[in-house]
Amino acid sequence: MIQATPQTRILVAVEAADFRCGIDGLARLCKQHLKSDPFSGTLYVFCNRRRTAIKVLGYDGNGFWLCHRRLSAGRFRFWPASATEVAQKLAAHEFQLLIMGGDPTSAKVPPAWRPLSLPA
Repeated sequence: MIQATPQTRILVAVEAADFRCGIDGLARLCKQHLKSDPFSGTLYVFCNRRRTAIKVLGYDGNGFWLCHRRLSAGRFRFWPASATEVAQKLAAHEFQLLIMGGDPTSAKVPPAWRPLSLPA
């Protein structure tokens, strides 16, 4: 399983990607379509047209990681849809839910940051 810290920047591509392309093709999509640097350490998440599989592309300073996850049954229920944006940001806990086939928008988790009330 991929470990993503709360500081990890995670972008989910809205449009489906051609899964015949490998690391170089997905890195090109990051630069040209998502307008983002694939060498930045960001995790990029792509899905196929049928939403039965996802690919995660990331750069760790030494090289690229390309992870492929295909569900044995069913489809990924959640996938962002936007007429104006090409990518959507995800938090680390939402990313973990997504790669397990869950829906990050329906997760009941406490906020990442909340103000503390100090006793008087």
